[in-house]
Amino acid sequence: MTSAVVFAYHDVGVRCLSVLLDRGVDVRLVVTHDDDPSESIWFASVAALARARGIPVAAPRDPNAPEFVARVAAAAPDFLFSFYYRHMLSRALLVIPTRGAYNMHGSLLPRYRGRVPINWAIIHGETETGATLHAMTEKPDNGAIVVQKAVPIGPDDTAREVFERVTAAAGEALDAALPALVAGTAPHFAQDRALASYFGGRRPEDGRIDFAWPARRIHDFVRALTRPYPGAFAEVGGTRLNFWRTRRTAGAAPPRAAAVLGVADGAILLECRDGGTLEVTDLEIGGRAVQAGDFAAAAGGSRIVLA
Repeated sequence: MTSAVVFAYHDVGVRCLSVLLDRGVDVRLVVTHDDDPSESIWFASVAALARARGIPVAAPRDPNAPEFVARVAAAAPDFLFSFYYRHMLSRALLVIPTRGAYNMHGSLLPRYRGRVPINWAIIHGETETGATLHAMTEKPDNGAIVVQKAVPIGPDDTAREVFERVTAAAGEALDAALPALVAGTAPHFAQDRALASYFGGRRPEDGRIDFAWPARRIHDFVRALTRPYPGAFAEVGGTRLNFWRTRRTAGAAPPRAAAVLGVADGAILLECRDGGTLEVTDLEIGGRAVQAGDFAAAAGGSRIVLA
């Protein structure tokens, strides 16, 4: 029977761990993270799935500590898999499995290496992303590609909607590749370094909107960061405005000196500097949801000029 140690977290971790178990892989240890109480936990639990299946679970602060490396080595796995696990794994771990170490990444590598690739892809207005199973090296998201599965990004899709598609694609990609991995016949394709791009993690404060951006970029930024993520925002006079959903409208006006938020024809509209207009369909001012009818009262006036 093929054996594995699995490092996993989040929905992709649950989906891919399920694929291994359904395929009869002997998962000897699951390594995950303790949930952060300061983080909104909207995703499924790898630890709960592992415990329900009787698999030992560990959540070390440092998976690369010598004593934990020794624990993984004692499991003597054929494979090591990483599915949305958040720590980099050292060479000492990667050389333990006798048949290879593989990671599932949420982009079509070599593009969007690094953290939160789905959010970054939407921020940049991409129309496609996907899941990539690749061999692990000490350099993040750098190893040879085994299989990829693409998913579309619609013009109004949110990051969560795309993430759900990528989660499904990750499970399908792993399921398709696993027989060849086990048989030792899986193809491995080197990544084209000339096409590589890398992006770092994002913090809540990185959600500040730059109103010099064109309408389309603001729209993409909002949908990339909307719930369950911390959101896109602006601050005016010490009051926070959270832009949770926008919709692009038809037509365009001449460029404007400043972006303006106001109400017209019963809708909250953001008139952008490039002449485009966004309907803001989900807005909070000072932490309170605001509709067109109460915009003036919440905003302290009929219009807000956004620098």
